[in-house]
Amino acid sequence: MRTAFIKALEAAATLDERIWLVCGDLGYSVLDAFASAFPQRFVNAGVAEQNMTGLAAGLAMNGKIVVTYSIANFPTVRCLEQIRNDICYHQLNVKIVAVGGGLCYGGQGYTHHGMEDLGFMRLLPNMSVFAPGDPTEARLVTEAMVKHPGPCFMRLGKAGEPCVHTAEPDFEVGRAILLRHGDSVAIIATGATLQIAVEAARRLTSEGRAAEVVSMPSIEPLDTSYVLDAARRIGRIVTLEEHGRGGLGTAVAEVLSASGSPARLAQVRLPNNPVFTGGSQDDLRKLVGLTPHAVVDAAHRLLETRPCN
Repeated sequence: MRTAFIKALEAAATLDERIWLVCGDLGYSVLDAFASAFPQRFVNAGVAEQNMTGLAAGLAMNGKIVVTYSIANFPTVRCLEQIRNDICYHQLNVKIVAVGGGLCYGGQGYTHHGMEDLGFMRLLPNMSVFAPGDPTEARLVTEAMVKHPGPCFMRLGKAGEPCVHTAEPDFEVGRAILLRHGDSVAIIATGATLQIAVEAARRLTSEGRAAEVVSMPSIEPLDTSYVLDAARRIGRIVTLEEHGRGGLGTAVAEVLSASGSPARLAQVRLPNNPVFTGGSQDDLRKLVGLTPHAVVDAAHRLLETRPCN
């Protein structure tokens, strides 16, 4: 995903000289091409993400479109106050990019796990929040994000995520992307869990259950119209995310609660407690139950009860 992101950003910067990139002393193999092409618009702020955020805010106040880039929690949790007060309060054109969301940096331990970032960011005023599901979505979100006014946050996978889409989908801020129709359960995934959702739907189909699969790369604003439509048509929804409480599942639950919908909801997500075990992303996903099997089990639990719509 990060390769798709930087290529899209380079293309956008070629057309718009207002675009700057500020990094937190990392990503050289990924960011080298941008730094070489636009040396006057690339800044390494060092291992000082709070300063990086303040610098980005200052540039944006002078008419620039600034992208900040760092690992997992570092461009978000470490500098939450600067994002809240400097960027969101002033509705500045700063685009925060976190690479390696969820358990991507599994071997580095909990300090590098992105388990709360989507929740933190979606609570901030004026902030748009994105989590593309594959490299194709990462490119489309990047292109839209640099044009979208105001603060944005995008969470990326680390590397090696497969392309799930067989054809380029239509992407619009605040809209879900439908991958397959179904009438037994709707699986709504965000971020790099999209391929897990597709595999879970394949397994359900083999059982004679037609599962609908939707990618939700835009979490704030959320496609509330799709959520309510799925609640009405199907009555059973499973949300899937490599994130803890406060992310996609919470956002969908808020929509259903506010509407008074009787649809049943199951959330497949990370636990609320820290993951203390080290290991690869795949190993940790299995450890915490973020697998196609877990999604199928959640769907089965919903299917055991009659929908209330």
